[in-house]
Amino acid sequence: MTNVMNLPTISAADGLEPYIRMVKSFPMLSAEDEFALATRLQKENDLEAAKQLILSHLRLVVSIARGYSGYGLPQADLIQEGNIGLMKAVRKFDPERGVRLVSFAMHWIKAEIHEYIVRNWRLVKIATTKAQRKLFFNLRSMKQGSGSLDTEQANHIARELNVKPEEVLEMEARLGGHELSLEGHGSDDDDEAFSPIAYLEDPAAEPSEFLAERQSEQMEMSGLAEAIESLDERSRRIVQARWLQEEGSATLHDLADEFGVSAERIRQIEQKAMQKMKLLLAEQRAG
Repeated sequence: MTNVMNLPTISAADGLEPYIRMVKSFPMLSAEDEFALATRLQKENDLEAAKQLILSHLRLVVSIARGYSGYGLPQADLIQEGNIGLMKAVRKFDPERGVRLVSFAMHWIKAEIHEYIVRNWRLVKIATTKAQRKLFFNLRSMKQGSGSLDTEQANHIARELNVKPEEVLEMEARLGGHELSLEGHGSDDDDEAFSPIAYLEDPAAEPSEFLAERQSEQMEMSGLAEAIESLDERSRRIVQARWLQEEGSATLHDLADEFGVSAERIRQIEQKAMQKMKLLLAEQRAG
């Protein structure tokens, strides 16, 4: 549907603002126009009707995606995932049920964004700052022996990488296999607490149940570096650039330009790489 319709995309060079201005310029549909367009799509497979339905609701995706900024994921990617949910909703929308598309689409948009967050939040958490990314890529090689770091070693590594000693010890604990829970264990005012459940909207909705079902699939910290090394060069570059590089995170469109492919292709490679890493980490846990 996307290739045929030529829908607006977020430019890596221009950023989000031009895209947001564009989607706000598309007129909202009256109930009568929406019904007529949805009927044409359902009965005649009219892709132009589908395009008009999608364009008029892109602002809804932007609004919903803003509610998930607490994960550190690129806003452009959250919007793209939400747009996928919107397109699925338009395809499945039945105008005869007497429900407006905006109400029907919200579930599909949120579900797609939720699934994206579940796939990626732990990689984001393991290295969310420049200092943590430095430590993630260097701590194993700088650490002497297999035991825990003592104060002198931690201070030495901290000086070499220009980070705080406590950050060294924190990353060592993360890489040592201490698992994080979706619900979190910190207090409400603990800045270091990370509770994805707390950020999710509408706890009565089905996507929250989806999160609970996926809890057993959460990635453990131990072995993550080895899992990344197991990827092919392009996949490894994409994962590192998206979640673990020192100077911010690359968007799907940034990497699409770098590799000369579509943003959707980058998303597919990223998803496949994540799945492979999860399998390897599961094997490590079983072993």
